[in-house]
Amino acid sequence: MKTKVGIIGAGPAGLMLSHLLQLEGIESIILESRSREDIEGTIRAGVLEQGTIDLLNATGVGERMMREGHVHEGIELQFRNKRHRIDFKELTGGKEIMVYAQHEVIKDLVAARLDAGGQIYFNVSDVSLHQIETDTPKIKFCQEDGRELEEIECDFIAGCDGFHGPSRKAIPDRVKVEKQKVYPFGWLGILADAPPANPELIYSNHERGFALVSTRSPEIQRYYLQVDPNDDIKNWSDDRIWEELHARVDMDGWRLTDGPIIQKNIVSMRSFVCETMRYGRLFLAGDSAHIVPPTGAKGLNLAVADIQVLAKGITEFYKEGKEETLEHYSDICLRRVWKAQRFSNWMTTMLHRDFEHSSFEHGIQLAELEYVTSSRAAMTSLAENYVGLPLEIQSNAEKLQI
Repeated sequence: MKTKVGIIGAGPAGLMLSHLLQLEGIESIILESRSREDIEGTIRAGVLEQGTIDLLNATGVGERMMREGHVHEGIELQFRNKRHRIDFKELTGGKEIMVYAQHEVIKDLVAARLDAGGQIYFNVSDVSLHQIETDTPKIKFCQEDGRELEEIECDFIAGCDGFHGPSRKAIPDRVKVEKQKVYPFGWLGILADAPPANPELIYSNHERGFALVSTRSPEIQRYYLQVDPNDDIKNWSDDRIWEELHARVDMDGWRLTDGPIIQKNIVSMRSFVCETMRYGRLFLAGDSAHIVPPTGAKGLNLAVADIQVLAKGITEFYKEGKEETLEHYSDICLRRVWKAQRFSNWMTTMLHRDFEHSSFEHGIQLAELEYVTSSRAAMTSLAENYVGLPLEIQSNAEKLQI
C-alpha cells in the first residue's frame, strides 16, 4: 500500500498529525500496536495549555472538551501549611488551562479520523522502518492476524510511537544525540471515587514529600504522592495512601474527602530529550523524542506543538514545494522542548522533598517558594510557562508565531 505520510502510533501526536493533514487534503495511514479499546481506555492525566485548547477548537474536535472539561484559571501552591493562588488568567491576559484527560482527547481524535474515512490499523505487530534516508521510506508490519508482513511506501514517516517504540531506534547511534536526567523520586497516583476536593489543582510541598490534588470528573478524582520510585505498590494499602494524603494536604478547616480507590500505581520520573528529531524522511514527535516529569503538565502539549510544526512543514512541501520548515524541524521543536524541560525541572525540584538535601538546600527550596508566591514577576513567569509559551517557527531568520 502507498500513502503520503506513514504515522506510527495512535496517541495524541499521531492522531492530531493525521487530522491536520486531512484538513489540508494530505493522506496518511496510522499504525497502532494496541487496540482501540486500549488506547481509549488507558486513563492518563490531561492538562491542556491554552494553545492546545485553541487548536482542538479551531480544527473541529473540541466540542466535547468544552462541554465536559474543567477550565482552571489558576493553581494553588501549598507549603508551611498555607496556600497561595497563582492567577493565570489575570497574569497572562486571559489565558487558562483545561483539565481534560488524555484518553478523552484520543477518543475525540479517533472518532474524527474514522468519521473522515481515515485509515487506522490497530493491533499491529512487528513494525519496522526501512530506507528512511531515501525519498521513498517504507514501514513493514503485520496486521492483527499476524499472518503476513505488509508494507507501506510513503514520502514521510512520523514516529509518534512513544519512548519504547521502533521509530527512535531506527536512527543510527552514530548520529543520535540523547540527554537524560533521572529524578530520585516517583509518583504514586490514584483514582478515587470521591467528590472534587478543590476548584483548582493544589501542589503541596510538605516535609513528608510532595502531593498533588487534581480532578478527572465530578465523580472521579486524581491524587498523587511523592514516593520512592523503587517502592512496591503492594506496600501501599488504601488506608496508608489516605493517611499520607491527609498528612500532606489537609489544613485547618479543610480536609480531603476519602473514597474508594479504583486505581493505583507508581511511576518513576525522568527528563529525556532526543535532539535528533529528524533523520532523513523520519520525524520524531511527542514521547518518542522527549519525556518530561509530569509536574509541569507539558507532555501532551509538547506533542501537539511538535505536530503543528511537522504538519506545517509537510503542507508546505506538497503545496508550495518548500522544505525549509522540514529541514529545520529539530531546531524549531527543540527550542520549545528545552524551555518546557527547564520549567518542568524547576517545578519538580521546587516542589519535591529531596531527602538527600542538606538543611541549607531545603531552606533554599522554601525560599524559592516564598519568592514565587510573593513576587508578581515570578508568578507571571510561572503562569506564562504553565498556560503555554508561544509556538515559534523560524523561517528565513524570522520568528513567525502560529
